[in-house]
Amino acid sequence: MEGGQQYNPRTVEEVFRDFKGRRAGLIKALTTDVEEFYQQCDPEKENLCLYGFPSEQWEVNLPAEEVPPELPEPALGINFARDGMQEKDWLSLVAVHSDAWLLAVAFYFGARFGFDRADRRRLFNMINDLPTIFEVVSGTAKKQSKEKSSMSNHSSTKSKSNSKAAQRGSEPPPKYSRPQPKDEDEDGLEEEEDDEQGETLCGACGENYASDEFWICCDICEKWFHGNCVKITPARAEHIKQYKCPACSNKRART
Repeated sequence: MEGGQQYNPRTVEEVFRDFKGRRAGLIKALTTDVEEFYQQCDPEKENLCLYGFPSEQWEVNLPAEEVPPELPEPALGINFARDGMQEKDWLSLVAVHSDAWLLAVAFYFGARFGFDRADRRRLFNMINDLPTIFEVVSGTAKKQSKEKSSMSNHSSTKSKSNSKAAQRGSEPPPKYSRPQPKDEDEDGLEEEEDDEQGETLCGACGENYASDEFWICCDICEKWFHGNCVKITPARAEHIKQYKCPACSNKRART
């Protein structure tokens, strides 16, 4: 299995880099590549697992034959539940199991290479700063951001384009905007909490909003994406009347 071939991160930074790469691959499978992922999870096949690799790639495959395996194994048999649930619920279930697997792999490395209490805490804090795969797939992080953000500021940004493209260098629309400057002098704990909840996260890679990047919002699921993640340029966005992200474009009725 590619995920365990002669790759042994030994420091907190290396383990976190491994975590982020695997996480990016899993998010890709459950968002931008969801149609391909769905088709590979045929219930008629044997027990299948979803693997994420440090290279930010993903794979649906049979579990490792070795016992015990080189690394902790993902949830077994995700394909069996595919046709017995609504697609959104099934993807969310796979996302939850993927989150658990990522933590298992990260702390497996930590245990194997003798991370002490301080290193384990630092690793967890670095991991905890990122939204979970479940939050990205289900849109929970976006909903929290929507509830916390100001609804009255930057209204002109949203109306600039029918495709809801966030222009380069501009703030996200009101429902995803950060707390207003007047709150910055309030209690530091509340400010940190509000700022965390107010971040805009890419629906493809799960990374934070940056003012120097081009973003675009799906008119169907209302998730925001880096232009680079969905291969949309600012020039192309100008000619899109209604933008559909890859997941919404590929979605079809499931029977």
